Amino acid sequence: MKLLLTFLSVIFFTGAAMAQDPVGTAMPNSIFYNRDSTPFSTYSIPKGKKSLIFFFDATCGHCQKVISEISKRSKELDKLNIIMISQDEYRSIDYFMTNFAKPLLTKPNVKVVQDRDHVFIMAFHPKQYPSMYLYGPDKKIIFSSSSDKDVEKLFKAINTP
Repeated sequence: MKLLLTFLSVIFFTGAAMAQDPVGTAMPNSIFYNRDSTPFSTYSIPKGKKSLIFFFDATCGHCQKVISEISKRSKELDKLNIIMISQDEYRSIDYFMTNFAKPLLTKPNVKVVQDRDHVFIMAFHPKQYPSMYLYGPDKKIIFSSSSDKDVEKLFKAINTP
């Protein structure tokens, strides 16, 4: 019995450790789509400044809350590449952006793309909506969260040199 419990514990903790996004992990290369159906690759995100990837569902209340909080501090985001990714249709994405992320719509450093091939989940392993991934200038992860309570932690990571 002890052997069985030990074995199950090892399996559980190993799986939990592998599911985490360890600091320093490189940004996965994935293909998403612009509004005009042209491909957009994470490979094309320029190095040299931090990048925020925000994965959302347009109807998710937590996503709406988090992006509203982030949008209120949009001036602090000017130094980032920001990629907003959703599996929704563009009409839902547009509703989300217009109603909850309006300050981000006019920012030249914000890109909104569609994950129509549903590759994000396999590449980034989000735990739930919304999922936020902050990468350093070298495209290595420095912060990730799926909690709607971590906006302040996100901004702390953004503003840390």
